[in-house]
Amino acid sequence: KKGLSLFFCQKITRMKITLLVVGKTNDAYLIEGVEKYAKRLIHYCKFQLIEIPELKNTKSLSEKQQKEKEAELILSKISNTDLVMLLDETGKQFSSIDFSKQINNWQNQSVGAVVFIVGGPYGFDQKIKARANGEISLSKMTFSHQMVRLFFVEQIYRAFSILKGEPYHHA
Repeated sequence: KKGLSLFFCQKITRMKITLLVVGKTNDAYLIEGVEKYAKRLIHYCKFQLIEIPELKNTKSLSEKQQKEKEAELILSKISNTDLVMLLDETGKQFSSIDFSKQINNWQNQSVGAVVFIVGGPYGFDQKIKARANGEISLSKMTFSHQMVRLFFVEQIYRAFSILKGEPYHHA
């Protein structure tokens, strides 16, 4: 029975979490911070950050056209079985503890892969909103798309540390 519990626990903690972002950052301190938490996440889940290059020559594109082109690129990176959550100012806000409970719920439901998406400068096209399973807002404040990566990866790490009863959340 003990071995079965251990196996079940290992199976649950291997959920794949992807942070899919439009654009890249050149800010070394942000890259370093994201890498720091991504390395820590190895103990809890399979984590990856995927950067979709920003569109080139956007001056000739309308806001709608730009969102449509970004949607094509985003949709090419997600599978039909992924649980997709948009990081959007209109989404549901969570406390860190409630976010950890949400991750725990997905684990208990045997969700294999969760993809969190940070869109481009104009937000998400309707195709992406239609594909999404939900939306999360990190704050009523607006953050740069580069900083959101660091804040959110840290929150994923915090959520797992809360679930494991580790002191990080209160350190």
